[in-house]
Amino acid sequence: MKEVKEPSYEASIGRLEEIVTRLEDGSLPLEDALRLFEEGTHLVTSCSELLTQAQARVTELTQSDSAEETIC
Repeated sequence: MKEVKEPSYEASIGRLEEIVTRLEDGSLPLEDALRLFEEGTHLVTSCSELLTQAQARVTELTQSDSAEETIC
C-alpha cells in the first residue's frame, strides 16, 4: 500500500493563500466555497500540528544543548 505524504508546511501555506484569495473574490458558487473552506480548515490544522512538532524539536534541542554545556 502506498503511503500518502502530507504536504510540507510551505506548500500548505501556499495553498491556504490560494484558497483565501479565491474565497475573498466572492465569485464562487456556495458549494465550491464550502469545499475550499473545508480544505482550508484541514490545512490550518495540519500547519498547526507541524508547528507544534517543530517547537517540540527546538525545545528538545535547546534543552539537550543546555545539558551538554553543564556537563562540559
